[in-house]
Amino acid sequence: MSDNPNPEEVRQLIIDELSQLADLKPEEIKSEATLEDLDIDSLDLVELAQIIEERYDVRLEREDFKDVTTVGAAIEAIISRCTAVAV
Repeated sequence: MSDNPNPEEVRQLIIDELSQLADLKPEEIKSEATLEDLDIDSLDLVELAQIIEERYDVRLEREDFKDVTTVGAAIEAIISRCTAVAV
């Protein structure tokens, strides 16, 4: 774990995890894709949140994701939370 997560590292981890959850290649995960398009449900998001929490020692809250509908928005929400906690 690093003290200050690199946004690109966090982004790549999220894309890798989403690609596994959606059974797609990482390069097929586009920022504008909706979570619904990828068939990512709330249980998948909980699993993703647990991975991020363990990796970066950060607590993600439900409110962090309440308006998230796209991959890009999910990535930005998680990066924002990781870097806010690390500061």
